[in-house]
Amino acid sequence: EMSRTADEHMNATIVDAGALPGLVGLLQEGSAVAKEKAAGALWNLAVNDDNKVRIAQEEGALRGLVRLLQEGSAVAKEKAAGALRNLAVNADNKVRIAQEEGALRGLVRLLQEGSAVAKENAAGALWNLAVNAD
Repeated sequence: EMSRTADEHMNATIVDAGALPGLVGLLQEGSAVAKEKAAGALWNLAVNDDNKVRIAQEEGALRGLVRLLQEGSAVAKEKAAGALRNLAVNADNKVRIAQEEGALRGLVRLLQEGSAVAKENAAGALWNLAVNAD
C-alpha cells in the first residue's frame, strides 16, 4: 500500500516536471520503440487521478493513443489500450475518449485481433467506459 502511494506521488512529480508534451510528441512522431515507451509511460502515469485529467487534456494525447490502437506495433497497441483503460476511470475522460474518432472501433478491433494483453486492456477500457457513463 505504501509503495503504491509513493508511485502515485512520483507519477504526479513526473507530470509536474513537464513530461507530458514530450511524451505526447513521441506518441505522434517517435520511432516505433519510442511510441511504445511513451504509451507505456502514459499508462503508468495514468494510475494517478490528477494525471488522468492532465493527460486527457494534453493536446494530442488521446488522438495519439487512439492512432496507436490502429497503427502501432503489437506492443504499442497493448500499452495504448492500457493507458486508455486507466484514463477511462475518470468520468470526464469517458466522454472525451468515446468522442475521439476511432477509439471505440479500435478497442473493439483489439478485442478480436489483439494479443492476450491487448485484449485484456481493450476489454478493461471498454468496461471502464461503460461503467457509470450516463
